Amino acid sequence: MNKINYQKELDKLISGFNKEGVVPSLLLHSCCGPCSSYCIEYLSQYFNVTVFYYNPNIYPDDEYYHRVKEQQRFIEAFPTKHPVSFIEGDYDKESFYEIAKGFEHEPEKGARCHRCYDLRLRRTALKAKEKGFDFFTTTLTISPMKDSQVLNEIGVRISEEIGVKWLPSDFKKKEGYKRSTELSKEYDMYRQDYCGCVFSFRERQLQKEQVQA
Repeated sequence: MNKINYQKELDKLISGFNKEGVVPSLLLHSCCGPCSSYCIEYLSQYFNVTVFYYNPNIYPDDEYYHRVKEQQRFIEAFPTKHPVSFIEGDYDKESFYEIAKGFEHEPEKGARCHRCYDLRLRRTALKAKEKGFDFFTTTLTISPMKDSQVLNEIGVRISEEIGVKWLPSDFKKKEGYKRSTELSKEYDMYRQDYCGCVFSFRERQLQKEQVQA
């Protein structure tokens, strides 16, 4: 099966907006401030963006609240062409642990992660439909550790189920990830060294111990 270039798909959509002179609304699921930085810089040129911070997978609690504050701080400090606002979702940790049951020993990028993507994108789509947004998408495709094909496939499926448009993306293209690291340094943002959940936290701790041994 041929891989789809989702960045090209996004470029096509944006060129259509430019011709029509419209500024659509976008609900952007954000996994963290650093990953959102380039996405906000790029997308706010073409959309009225609302950042939706819904990440019930984050462990421990103080890590979650620290990431939320960094997200809000960046949005307040960063100048954009079109307005960017913020919504914090529920920190309903039980939702994550429920979908992770039976998948605790899956490796990173495995079935547990896919279920986590589904959980967060589904909640984003529901919020987008509730609030009347034109599109929804996620910052997750900027990460070199995430499979953009999988994320877009999940987004498309949820879009069809819920009835709100999915915005295709592969934000790591056009050196998006590199730009996010530059913006993180410029705005002195906290950059975590693990994805977020307790399983990735433990895996990272184990890697550190092995390096020190």
